[in-house]
Amino acid sequence: MLTAYDYSMAKILDTAGVDVLLVGDSASNVIAGHETTLPITLDQMIYHASSVIRAVSRALVVVDLPFGSYQGNSSEALRSAIRIMKESGAHSVKIEGGIEIKESILRILSAGVPVMGHLGLTPQSIYKFGTYTVRAREEAEAKKLIEDARLLEDCGCFAIVLEKIPAELAKTVAEELTIPVIGIGAGPFVDGQVLVTHDMLGITKEFKPRFLRRYAELDNIITNAVEEYIKDVKSVDFPGQDEYY
Repeated sequence: MLTAYDYSMAKILDTAGVDVLLVGDSASNVIAGHETTLPITLDQMIYHASSVIRAVSRALVVVDLPFGSYQGNSSEALRSAIRIMKESGAHSVKIEGGIEIKESILRILSAGVPVMGHLGLTPQSIYKFGTYTVRAREEAEAKKLIEDARLLEDCGCFAIVLEKIPAELAKTVAEELTIPVIGIGAGPFVDGQVLVTHDMLGITKEFKPRFLRRYAELDNIITNAVEEYIKDVKSVDFPGQDEYY
């Protein structure tokens, strides 16, 4: 599972064989340049999701419900989910939280919209946490996370993302549940992994968490390519004789 926010990247990821594409509210960070995921709007998420859907022929597309689109009440949550499904053509939505948003999850599921859960470090609650450090190290929080995971499965969620929690806790959750558990910073004992594409490709350089493995350094490759282009244009080497009409 990887994130996608636009047609061109989604086309590459889908063709490469990624099983699930997450149109994440992380677009707020890596696309729009915000410090947190909170500013991105429902309209903006629908725009990104529509772009991704047009590129995909095989991957499952999951779209984050953004901050403020589901916390108010279950009716608002349902309206938000329906807008995403109708206006973008997405396959499912993802929602952060456990018992606190149970009614919203049930209301969305009652309309036939598949829901992926998200527990552990939930970035939309960053101002409550005050930090992006590992969650559920303490017994009470770990116990609540397990209870919330069971609740999400019982409600009917088809999968759960666990973010930045101890690996052994993630293992316990994955062993107890029958639905897939996808980890990000949650160790190897889960059913799948998700990363932000811009992070794993080295497009974003500032974000360097322990769980991130960079599979490319595209920042350097792109910078070098642009510098070569600038040099060729200034020296009138581009366009060459076989590059114009």
